[in-house]
Amino acid sequence: MNTLVIAATVQTIEPLRYTPAGLPLLRLQLQHDSEQQEAGLNRKVQCQLPAVLIGEKASLPLQSGDRIKAKGFLAQRSAKSTQVVMHIQEIQLIQHTELKEL
Repeated sequence: MNTLVIAATVQTIEPLRYTPAGLPLLRLQLQHDSEQQEAGLNRKVQCQLPAVLIGEKASLPLQSGDRIKAKGFLAQRSAKSTQVVMHIQEIQLIQHTELKEL
């Protein structure tokens, strides 16, 4: 099983580009901040996570600063890199206390 669901803020967005197969690809940098329970204690959690949107979701009107809820999987960035990247398959824009599916 390889599924990740995370709420995060879009920190940076690279310009839209295309894969060798001609699919649109959008690279994002996500920032996650939360408080989690671990071993019965509250722990402040912060991390940055690179992510990609491939296909028609790559043309969504995302902006830096947008809060999102994303679901997808983790994979190596490339065959020559062990850096982990989230491949977003489902995404929702968080507006105040509401979630809007993009």
